[in-house]
Amino acid sequence: MDRTTQLTAGRTEPAPPARPPGSPTTSRTRETTFSGAPVYDLAVPGSLHVRAAQVLDANWTGTSTVPSRGLYPHQWSWDSAFIAIGLRHISPLRAQTELETLLDAQWADGRIPHIVFNPSVPLDAYFPSPDFWRSSTAGRAAGAPRTVQTSGIVQPPVHALAAWLVHLADPGLSLARGFLARVYPHLAAWHRYLLHRRDLGGGGLASVVHPWEQGMDNSPAWDAPLSRITPAPARSFRRADLAHGAPEDRPTDLDYGRYVRLATEYRDGGYADGTSRFAVEDPAFNALLIASEHALARIAQELGAPGTARHARAERLTEALIDRLWDPGEGMFFCRDVYGDETRESGALDRDRRSGSGALDRDRRSGSRALDRDQRSGSRALDRDLRSGSSALGSERRSPTGGLVPERTVSGLIPLLLPTLPRDIANALVRTLRGPHFSLGDATRLVPSYDLLGEAFDPHRYWRGPAWFNTGWLLERGLRLHGEQADADALREALLETAGTSDFAEYVDPYTGEACGAVGFGWTAALTLDLLHDHPGQGVSPTGTGTFDRSDKGGGRG
Repeated sequence: MDRTTQLTAGRTEPAPPARPPGSPTTSRTRETTFSGAPVYDLAVPGSLHVRAAQVLDANWTGTSTVPSRGLYPHQWSWDSAFIAIGLRHISPLRAQTELETLLDAQWADGRIPHIVFNPSVPLDAYFPSPDFWRSSTAGRAAGAPRTVQTSGIVQPPVHALAAWLVHLADPGLSLARGFLARVYPHLAAWHRYLLHRRDLGGGGLASVVHPWEQGMDNSPAWDAPLSRITPAPARSFRRADLAHGAPEDRPTDLDYGRYVRLATEYRDGGYADGTSRFAVEDPAFNALLIASEHALARIAQELGAPGTARHARAERLTEALIDRLWDPGEGMFFCRDVYGDETRESGALDRDRRSGSGALDRDRRSGSRALDRDQRSGSRALDRDLRSGSSALGSERRSPTGGLVPERTVSGLIPLLLPTLPRDIANALVRTLRGPHFSLGDATRLVPSYDLLGEAFDPHRYWRGPAWFNTGWLLERGLRLHGEQADADALREALLETAGTSDFAEYVDPYTGEACGAVGFGWTAALTLDLLHDHPGQGVSPTGTGTFDRSDKGGGRG
């Protein structure tokens, strides 16, 4: 069945009601089923709903969704989480399958790899390719799967949050398929890996060991930690990304050489943690871990187990995040270079020289840390919180303090999405978001990925200034959570309008909305759908299912 037929096959199934006049999607009309439930009029070619659904359909492989057919032809970890969040509105079955496919590639040590490779894609279509990572051999000691090829690094842990939202889209289907019971042990093992193997700074937070792991690959926050890495020779690798994007918008060859060197050393070390020369505690990565820990608590409760230990762990992680990465003088969170050795007083980040480290490291957190001992099998995988011990991984390489990296990036604003963030910190983040460094609602309509006043700012270069839809979606949720409804509504409207005018671009110029990178990008389309559906009082659909499900016979499991 071709894509047009697939989409029109959903015309008699439930979908959200029409939005009020003047919204970004006024081109969509309304029909009703025999039960009176509203559905999309899929014959209207200009509908933002339908255009977004068509992007996801075009990127669907049968078991997962690629971010972009040309630039990113495999399955990416955090992309799939965001894509599932949008897919749930048009096919909860596909959304569940998206996450299940990713989790099938999980390593025995708990890590979820950042890429799951499609064996039908030629090796030269993307670099680093499977023959670079050598997961089944180099990752054998860490429990890499033998039946599928993956990378050996990870990406931000959005997955439990995605799984919970996917469940809520169709609890009946979720229960019938045993979706939560199936994914919970995988997600618990994933969090256990991050909280134990990746606590390289000893303060309770997870560290990333490669810029690709944090997802904001080319952020200026990595420049200082990466400066210690000798780049791999340019002749030793071939960059496939330059065939799909303007070189001036992509990372430089020097930066890419450092990425390759780090990945090579990690691979050659058997993907053992605590041995890398790069380790950074990132605010967004840890905020997403905390949000997902709250979601995992809800999943546990749905399965009949107490979620109190997980909620308590999330609160302790929030305290650690504030303790180690918050700078009250600057009104935002900063990355901590675990192996850096410079310290400065809180609030004394150098705006002019852009050098040095950051806030004085507060005293090491003492006492016990909850260790996750979730069972790896069974439908109820109960929480086994142990209240003793601390990570010693990386202790031989860890500096006494580390230091904050004095670069203002969107990552330092993402903790706004946390429900137990103290009110004064939430207020400070909103002020920073509106202030001259990000200028939301003033000079920019979308949130730039980097400080507008920073020396490295570039409105088009990858993560050095452009606005991204996933970070905008996270901040829209954070603003709404903390009562900033007007700012949340304005950001939502800007995201929807820009998604439509940019043809669902990978990222955009934060000033003009000009499309950059790939178009028809998976998470842009998916999060557009989520923003269209999940907005109380403005066309909410609690179901919104059926656009694809009729053609998905056999596409899901069990």
